[in-house]
Amino acid sequence: MQKSKTAKESLAVMTNLVLPNEINTLNNMFGGELLARMDRISSISAKTHSQSYQVVTASVNHVSFDKPIPLGSTVRLESKVTRAFSTSMEVYVDVFIYDYNNGCYNKTNSGIYTFVAVDEQNKPIKVPELIPETELEIERYEAALRRKQLSLVLAGRMKPEEAEELKALFFNS
Repeated sequence: MQKSKTAKESLAVMTNLVLPNEINTLNNMFGGELLARMDRISSISAKTHSQSYQVVTASVNHVSFDKPIPLGSTVRLESKVTRAFSTSMEVYVDVFIYDYNNGCYNKTNSGIYTFVAVDEQNKPIKVPELIPETELEIERYEAALRRKQLSLVLAGRMKPEEAEELKALFFNS
């Protein structure tokens, strides 16, 4: 049996600049460029949590492009596993840009990815349980099950009446 892990054990951080070949005609980072960076950083968190060299992106569950990221910006991406299921992991990515005037990072975007750990034959393998510690980690951990159930219902792989966590949002017990 694999040892449980905390979210902070899967923390990955990437910092780099927005260069001219990464921008659109409005002089902001292409959304696709940001998505690629988010996929890379979240895969590192998934690999770290699962202790598996091989993980595959199963889905991009949500991405918010809340603020544009201008040319020349210093961009920091932070990712952590928010919940581990049997063979899959949900990874949350927060994106920040550095404000040189105020000397701090400001959040601009976020995304939620799902990865599956696989073996050499691309067969899913078990991943360690995740133990959330902080208030934010607990909030994201609990919401991950609702997101998973919604995804399964929408894909026709779960009946709506079986989605207990989702039902609890809408109906009193």
